[in-house]
Formats: sequence, C-alpha cells, structure tokens
Amino acid sequence: MQINDSILHLENQLCFPLYAASRLTTQLYGPILKELNITYPQYLVLLVLWQKGNQTVNEICQSLYLESNTITPLLKRLVEKEIITRSRSQKDERIVNISLTENGISLKNKALEIPEQIYCSINQVGDITENEIVQFQKTLFKIINVLNNKTEIK
Repeated sequence: MQINDSILHLENQLCFPLYAASRLTTQLYGPILKELNITYPQYLVLLVLWQKGNQTVNEICQSLYLESNTITPLLKRLVEKEIITRSRSQKDERIVNISLTENGISLKNKALEIPEQIYCSINQVGDITENEIVQFQKTLFKIINVLNNKTEIK
C-alpha cells in the first residue's frame, strides 16, 4: 500500500500560508508604525482601546486572543511612552484598568491613514481587490472563531 505523502507538502498546509501572510503583513506595518514610535503588537492594543475605550487587561487579552503575560510588557512600554495609564480597580485590586492618555488619543488621528497605506502597499505588489481582502478577512475571522471555541472546550 502506497501512502500519498503530498498532504505533507508545504503548499498543502493551512498553517504555512497563514504564518507567512501574518509575518509579511507585520513587516509591511513596521515602517509605518515606526513613524508613530510604536510596534505592531502595541498598535493592536491601541486599536482595541481606540475602538472600545477604557479596558481591563483581561478584556484586552480576550480581544487580541493573547495571554496576560504577553500583554503586560507591551502595556508597560506604552505607559513609559505616556500613551496609556494603568490603574488598579478600587473594587478589586487584581483588576488592572487601562486608559488612553491625551498622547494616546492624539495618536489615533495619526493612525487613521494606516489602513489605506496598507491596502495601497498590498495592491501595488499584486492585483488584489478591496473586496477580495474583505472576503479573506471574513474567512479568517471564521477560522479564528472556530479555533478559539475549540481551545476553550479543552
């Protein structure tokens, strides 16, 4: 009996194009975010705060599908840059509240151009329509939801 090992070819894996696209997309953001003096993970935290307002560390972790030990160092650096503040809840000191400073709020205005810059960068390299990007994004969120629900069951 011959085993078809083509299922193990790189181009037949779901994980590889997701990994490569993620890495290359993050690289695309790098120079743009450098102008704002923030990293890509810091940008993701700011996106949550700009969208939802004040959040707890746990709420940010849930929004970004990350653990608190990953988020905490990012938050410390954003505090050092005076972009956010951290404060303990008066009701429960285990809860840490995160708020934007005036610097963090004003950074949002500078960041408003980023999505268009990213789209233009992608579109310059290849013939990808905005609709294709939106459909791909919807599919990715479906995958994220399925995978997140699967890991929560365990």
